[in-house]
Parts: sequence; C-alpha cells; structure tokens
Amino acid sequence: MPKPYPQEFRDDVVRVARDRESGVTVEQIAKDFGVHPMTLFKWLRQAEIDDGAKPGASRAESAELREARKRIKLLEQENEVLRRATAYLSQANLPGKGSTRS
Repeated sequence: MPKPYPQEFRDDVVRVARDRESGVTVEQIAKDFGVHPMTLFKWLRQAEIDDGAKPGASRAESAELREARKRIKLLEQENEVLRRATAYLSQANLPGKGSTRS
C-alpha cells in the first residue's frame, strides 16, 4: 500500500485546486502535483465535508469513530477472557472433581 501523503501537502493541493483560475482543470492540478485525479477529487470532497459544506463524517469524527471501534474490540476481548476465567474457576470449585473438601 502506498505511503499516505502528509496532511500539509493535501491541504496545499486542495487550496490550489479551490483557488484555480477558470480553464484550469482539477486533472491538470493533480498532474502538476503528481497525484491521481481521483485522489484529488476525494480530497476536495473531504475538505467540503470538513468545512461543513456537505453532510458526512469529518476527519475528526472518522478518527474518533476508529478509536472507539478499537476500544470496543479491546473491551470485548477483555470481557471474553473474564468470561472464560469465571467458567474455569467455577468448574475448579465444584465438589467431587478432585476436591478433598467435604
């Protein structure tokens, strides 16, 4: 997978694309900066979402959602470990299973 472009670079390319003169296409700007035109269109769409001009999840919201999903996954794994430990310990305390207690 290619290394992502730095955020400062993306912001600069988006600014140039937004401030372009008439007759200059997004494809030309993308070629000048060495990015694929669809990548630049995606950056422009995300910039509009981040600015509130279009509905959708901003970068900050997307990052927060990713972090929340990671945390949920970790908590589910921890819960599973605790559930298994509880089941194991409850089996160990049953009388008649090798226990010498009466």
